[in-house]
Amino acid sequence: MSNWLMRFLDWYRRFMYGRYGVDKLSVAILIVYFVLYLCAQIAHSYILLAFSLVVFLLCWYRVFSRNIEKRRKENEIFMKGWRKVETWVRTTKGRIRDRNTHRYFRCPNCSSMLRVPKGRGKICITCPVCKKEFIRKT
Repeated sequence: MSNWLMRFLDWYRRFMYGRYGVDKLSVAILIVYFVLYLCAQIAHSYILLAFSLVVFLLCWYRVFSRNIEKRRKENEIFMKGWRKVETWVRTTKGRIRDRNTHRYFRCPNCSSMLRVPKGRGKICITCPVCKKEFIRKT
């Protein structure tokens, strides 16, 4: 690498020491900024453009913040919600993939989601969680 690049990277490393840096919430805020900016450009809206700039500044404020513990808590709260979204997407994707071969039923007793093979007619389904039996047509 060239000498000026090494000096710049060394300066950047010293500058970022003690600062929070980039996390998943910062990336999500940056994506929201790009979407808002694109919408503002399409709609020719200065209000939306100003709002997107505020979102962009919020992202950089989080990245360069020295209050690491507060930023970590914010990211943890975001990640709890994001995991729910990821789980829902993964579950829905699996259900779409299995729609030709399986049916999904909810246990009337404990509300667990059960997957049973399709095309078996009326069958007795036993919930593996609460051991309750119920009859459904597949």
